[in-house]
Amino acid sequence: MQKLDPITLSVIQNGLIQVCNEMDLAFVRSAFSPVISEALDRSDGIYAAETGELIAQGELGLPIFVGTMQFSTQAVIERAKSVEPGDIFIVNDPYLGGTHLMDVKFVKPFFYKGKLWSWLANTGHWPDLGGSVPGGFSANATEVEQEGLRLPPVKLFKKNKLDEEILSIILSNIRIADQRIGDIKAQASALAIGEARLTELLDRYGEELVRSCIAELKVRAESQMKAKISQIPDGTYHGVSYVDSDGVVDEPLKIDMKVTKKGEGLHFDMSESSPPCMGPMNSVLATTKSSIYLAIKHIFPEIPINAGTFLPLDVAPPDGTFLYAKYPRPVSGCAAEVSQRIAEAVFNALVDVIPDLLFAAPAGTSGNLAIGGYDPDRDRAYVMYVISGGGYGGYQGSDGLSNGCSTIGISKTTPIEVMEQYYPVLFDEYSLHEGSGGAGEYRGGFGVNYQIRLRRGNARASMVMDHGRYGPLGALGGADGGTNKVSVHSDGGTYVPPHLSKDQDIQIEVGDSIAVSTPGGGGFGDPRQRPPEAVARDVALGYYSIAEAEFRFFVAIDPVSGAVDERATDRLRQVAAE
Repeated sequence: MQKLDPITLSVIQNGLIQVCNEMDLAFVRSAFSPVISEALDRSDGIYAAETGELIAQGELGLPIFVGTMQFSTQAVIERAKSVEPGDIFIVNDPYLGGTHLMDVKFVKPFFYKGKLWSWLANTGHWPDLGGSVPGGFSANATEVEQEGLRLPPVKLFKKNKLDEEILSIILSNIRIADQRIGDIKAQASALAIGEARLTELLDRYGEELVRSCIAELKVRAESQMKAKISQIPDGTYHGVSYVDSDGVVDEPLKIDMKVTKKGEGLHFDMSESSPPCMGPMNSVLATTKSSIYLAIKHIFPEIPINAGTFLPLDVAPPDGTFLYAKYPRPVSGCAAEVSQRIAEAVFNALVDVIPDLLFAAPAGTSGNLAIGGYDPDRDRAYVMYVISGGGYGGYQGSDGLSNGCSTIGISKTTPIEVMEQYYPVLFDEYSLHEGSGGAGEYRGGFGVNYQIRLRRGNARASMVMDHGRYGPLGALGGADGGTNKVSVHSDGGTYVPPHLSKDQDIQIEVGDSIAVSTPGGGGFGDPRQRPPEAVARDVALGYYSIAEAEFRFFVAIDPVSGAVDERATDRLRQVAAE
């Protein structure tokens, strides 16, 4: 093995990441669907030829796909009978290292000088994969077949030629099929870009050197993770979080997280969590593991991502719980919602012991809303998919960010101008969800309010969200963040889903509207320790009402001057302390 100097190692490391970044950019720029091109719900990576282990992932990719794409690639390796240059496998089976059915993986063998050298893979969120409702988020599904078309690893491309027969099977089972070919070609083209760039990297630096660097980077990532874990005192720590309901049975699901730190490793035990559920909030094992990986990466963000990063993290398979879904359990909510509750349970377990590295819980929902219908003016069907932001939790030294992306990724809300151009809708409101930030010495950030009105035709709406029953957890005495709220308005009145933020197949007509308010982040630290002038500023900006300031922070604000009433504030805080 060649001796590696730090500069060479850094150059190769960044070269591998750049290959993935270019795949990401090619995918985004050529994708047809706004959920990929605008909301950035996708990822690209390089994986080891024999093991499928992660070598590098693009910096623009979703963190939740870090683990799951590794497992999907391994499933392809296990099932591939033969591979040739130009082959591309398609797979979305959640039980084979996936997430939900809408996250479609393309996996391509990469050959260098005639030999299989690695695998290139990407994931793109397709707007629809069939199933009982447009968009795939069937809140009431009781088996995976109701959620859409499930694809085991099959060759969609053979020697660079698209298999028309397999394509016809796929297109015959999904909505807006005529619009999918753009995303398919974009996804395949991104892998072609990766193939070209990785070949250039190997040509420039040599196969032996690049292999040596990959091996060394894995060792160093493991070493760095172990060094960070060593900062945590030895012991067993307990955290809990809850999913509102499974969409079918209106009872909360408990995630019981025990984190044991010993030496340079962390062990995660979720065996006391709720049993498998009827509805679609089960999580497949790949997503459960990936949720823990991303939670620890949130705590130690400076550690580079490759297979070595995960080696000190031992996740006991939570068999017999809803966090280890097996066929035919429905899973449409696992990646977007349950994964965030898992991460939240990890944060909750560790925040007391490493408060300087952690934070109160963020909004913790992707706000999945799908509206599917027919636009008479354009004479075509559509499926509109909305991801929404929420508040981040407060942390030592600062308030939480407002309208931030979800815990599991960097996806953003598609610009409302784009959605109004693509689909027959109008956004009547897009504003800050005032009052939703949890009180604390450092308050949580705020969610958003939006209201969508249907302008033409008729449509069906479905949503799988969370934190409608319980707000994001506060930390170290901070209050929980505000909850998620959904309502549908029509001439017949206002409809609120029985499961608060999960429902499906809601019929909407012209003029009807859907209103959503996303959660705020939890507060960090005792609210009584928040400087009164900071509370007064929040009130002046409209974040809280005067009554909310008095109730949450024990700070009295003069309604005329807007200044802090020092004497009244002192009395409030004295009473609260007693």
